[in-house]
Amino acid sequence: MNHEKIKAKVVAFLGQHLPLDGLGDSDSIFKTKAVNSLFAMQLVLFVEKEFGIQVENEDLEMSNFESINAVTGLVARKTSAQ
Repeated sequence: MNHEKIKAKVVAFLGQHLPLDGLGDSDSIFKTKAVNSLFAMQLVLFVEKEFGIQVENEDLEMSNFESINAVTGLVARKTSAQ
């Protein structure tokens, strides 16, 4: 799956749960008041289920889930390694 398709799926998921108005692709989604630890786990589960990848312990760093670009990059790296 190419980078743009991954990003589109990530944005669609986030858009169902967060207000994305004014949120740039590199902006922190955790600085919005709509995100909590439960949502972080939902995001991890979405990534695993939607893209058929396993998020390993070493992947569970804030930097991998901080922004649209970060999540997209994580998925791209994990799917290319399969």
